[in-house]
Amino acid sequence: MNIRILFLGLVLFSAQWIAAQNAKPGAYKATHEGWLVNLDEAYAQSKKTGKPILANFTGSDWCGWCKRLSAAVFVKPEFQAWAKKNVILLELDFPRSFQVPENIRTQNNNLQQSFGVRGYPTIWVFDVDKDKKTSQYSFNALGKTGYTPTVKEFTDGVDQMLTRRKS
Repeated sequence: MNIRILFLGLVLFSAQWIAAQNAKPGAYKATHEGWLVNLDEAYAQSKKTGKPILANFTGSDWCGWCKRLSAAVFVKPEFQAWAKKNVILLELDFPRSFQVPENIRTQNNNLQQSFGVRGYPTIWVFDVDKDKKTSQYSFNALGKTGYTPTVKEFTDGVDQMLTRRKS
C-alpha cells in the first residue's frame, strides 16, 4: 500500500519552533526508552540510518488496548532488539491525565489528521521526506496495524510492510 500523504509541514514547523523557544530541553519524553516524541528528530534519524519510522498513536494513560500492546510487545527485549535494527520509533501520545507540551500536542494532532487515525492504538509505518524550501513533510505510508498480542505477530506484520519498501 504505497500511499503518498502530503502534510503541511510549514504549520507544524512553525508551531514547534515557537513552542520550542519556551520549552525546557528534555522535559517531555516518551513512555518507553528508545522512543522519540518529535517528528523532526525521528526524521533526522530516519535520514541518517535509512530506516522507516514506526509511529505509535496511543492514549498511554487511558487506552486499555494501548496498555496491553505496550505490555505484550513494546517492553519486550525481542521487540526492542528488532526495532533497533529495523525502524525509528515515534510515540504520538494523546493522554488524558497529563499535558504534553503544546508543540508536541500540535504535531500529534496534525499527524493524527494526516494519517486519518480514529482509534487507538494505531501504528503506522512510513518513510518521510521534507522539502527544504517549504518545510513540508511528504509521507510514503508502508502500512498500518493496531493491537497485536505477541511480539512475533507484531514484527512479522511490520516486516511484511517493510518488504513493500524494498520492492
